[in-house]
Amino acid sequence: MAIKFQYNKTSLHQQEKQLKMRVRTLPTIKSKESALRLEVKKTKDEVVKLEQKLEDGISSYRHMVGLWNEFNPELISVKDVKLSTKKIAGVIVPVLDKIDFEVKPFSLFNSPSWFSEGLELLKVLATTGIEAEFLGLKLEFLEYARKKTTQKVNLFEKVQIPGYKDAIRKIKRYLEDEESLSKSSQKIMRANIEERERKEKEALL
Repeated sequence: MAIKFQYNKTSLHQQEKQLKMRVRTLPTIKSKESALRLEVKKTKDEVVKLEQKLEDGISSYRHMVGLWNEFNPELISVKDVKLSTKKIAGVIVPVLDKIDFEVKPFSLFNSPSWFSEGLELLKVLATTGIEAEFLGLKLEFLEYARKKTTQKVNLFEKVQIPGYKDAIRKIKRYLEDEESLSKSSQKIMRANIEERERKEKEALL
């Protein structure tokens, strides 16, 4: 991105103002980027743990796969998922507060003895699965914000700050050259006037 400027004092002040603002803001943005990097890593680790927990939970009950054929999956369903939001390093992310399950009534006498345990197991597995999904969503929000923040840091550090410094240097050099040229012109003009006055005085003598 090329920095647009003009060779005058007004433009110089504008460039200096823009440079000062970015130099002052950069540490805050870099701090946010670091915080987001840590949160992204932390959330990734949490997602891996939950996915492993879910896999372990399913694996530990694979020996009961034959029994699940007797189970009616319509007995249990997710009734409500309560959500909220919170800010992490300035980014609003979804938070899973509570999962409400609805369990339809069933006869304890006419159902296998493990039905109650099966329902609790499904609650645990469903909760873990939903938590993993929400952490994945949170990770997407954080990754996007981290990416945009890193882009802004790079824009400031590698493009705009060097660009404004270069523009300021060029404007100052131009104004200095113009001032030197103006002084030289004034000196020459003054010398010409003095020479003319001297000749006029000599002509009068």
